[in-house]
Parts: sequence; structure tokens; C-alpha cells
Amino acid sequence: MIDYLDLALKYGGFTSLDKVYLDRKLAGLTDQQKLDFITPPPSVVNAYFAEMYQKRGAKQATDYFFNLSLELGLIQENPSFAEEKPFIRLNLSGKSFGFSYVRTDGLSQIFSEHEEEVTDSLLFEIAQIFPHYVIFVENGKIFMQYNAFDDNQLMEQETDYLLTQVASSTSLVKLSGLNQDEIMEVAEIYSGRQYFAWSGRSAVLYIEI
Repeated sequence: MIDYLDLALKYGGFTSLDKVYLDRKLAGLTDQQKLDFITPPPSVVNAYFAEMYQKRGAKQATDYFFNLSLELGLIQENPSFAEEKPFIRLNLSGKSFGFSYVRTDGLSQIFSEHEEEVTDSLLFEIAQIFPHYVIFVENGKIFMQYNAFDDNQLMEQETDYLLTQVASSTSLVKLSGLNQDEIMEVAEIYSGRQYFAWSGRSAVLYIEI
């Protein structure tokens, strides 16, 4: 049985002083109405996410939003700026985007307010903001998931590239370096799904082969 009072205190911005008020307000409501009542507004969710990101880092911020999404039913299969449920707003290259979880396993989606071209530079920009994730495109949509690739299983390869390092295994190639354009040029010789990532100052591209 869901303890809506506990959820309200943990995620809704309410305090112990609000318990009597919450008991009265939640009484008689359906489960969905209770969730709607205790869910903080988008402005509060975004403000807390931004504060967490600045003070504790990207992973802590996304962990907060993921747990909030799980507990308050904010996961949505097709998020949009219709904002049926709160999502995180992002400014990417001066354009308005949103970030929402779409599955309970942590898969999330980056979506634009208006139709925008999905470019390599955009995907690397997202990866730089969320370096613990990998970013990939499927059916024209941008998705993010935790970076589960094990670099220890990759062998460094000798190449003639000036700024790009190559490491590989039988099923995965990792390209990394400071020059995104060169990375994408090198990537042209490999076929497979691309995952954009970031590490320190370096852009990273994983390719499943």
C-alpha cells in the first residue's frame, strides 16, 4: 500500500508541520488524485534539479529526478512540451529541450519544443551535460541510458590519427579525443549503433559492431 503522506514529505516539498493538513486534503481522493496533489509543480522540480546538479553533480541530479519519477508516476512513454507531467527543461545550443524518463529501467528521452535537426554536435553536448549516460538515436528520437560499457575489456589500437584514440573488442569500438569532427570521420569506417558519451575533456563515441 502506497504511503502518500510519506511521499508528500519526501518528494512533494511538504514538512512534518503539514501532516494534519495533508491527512485532510488526501482523504477521499483517488490514488491518481493523491499523486497529482502531492506532485510538486514543474518549476519546483526544475529548481531542485538545477540545485542538485550545481552542488552535487549530474548523477545526483538525475538520481533525484529518476526516483521522483518512479515514486510519483512521472514516467511517460511519449513526453512533450504539452507538459502533462513535469519534466526537466534544458537549453541546448540556444534551443529549448526537455528531459524525461520513459521507462522504469532508467531509459530517458531528450525531446525538443520545436522540430530540430539531430546533429552529432547536439548529441555530444548532451553527453557533456550528463557524462554518466550514453546518448543514442532511435527512430529519430534521442535517448539516454547509464553507461554500462566496460572500458577494461577494450584493447588500445595503434593508429595514425592525430587526435583520436581507438580501443576495441570483438563487439565494441571506442573512439575518444578532443576533436569531435575527427572522431566522426574515424567512425565512418565502422558500422553499428553509435553511443555518444563524454569523459573529462574528451568526446567519446562507442560503436557496437
